[in-house]
Amino acid sequence: MGTRWRAVSDQVMGGVSEATLVHRQAGRKDCLRLSGPVRLDNNGGFIQAALDLSPDGDFLDASAYTGLRISVRGNGEVYGLHLRSADAMRPWQSYRASFLASETLQTIELPFSEFVPHRLEKALDVSRLRRVGLVAIGRAFQADVSLCAIAFYR
Repeated sequence: MGTRWRAVSDQVMGGVSEATLVHRQAGRKDCLRLSGPVRLDNNGGFIQAALDLSPDGDFLDASAYTGLRISVRGNGEVYGLHLRSADAMRPWQSYRASFLASETLQTIELPFSEFVPHRLEKALDVSRLRRVGLVAIGRAFQADVSLCAIAFYR
């Protein structure tokens, strides 16, 4: 994509959750590991690994695809994959799908039809995607999830 993953936490809005983002080996796979405490203090409650889908801020057209396929392993907690499109203008708006990250590496397909609008009225327009995020959100817990592959699938 020509872009880099970056860590984002609720500290951008006064929260105290801490995101750590590192590359690590999981078996023979190179993975991106998101970890840290998710805390609800100060109306917080999230950490995220975010990837812009275009280096120039433009949109990515994924309309030829059915959804996203991820290979993940974690600590038995539920995590989210969030998409932002041209319609998500405010920082709290996104389209969300969740999954359970078991302790063994697994491949999960998340069809675009399963992404639910969060604080948006419009349905997801996959022809104008801006960002994808791997997110630990909504409750106090110790996040630890490794993303070993992510791709669009037909």
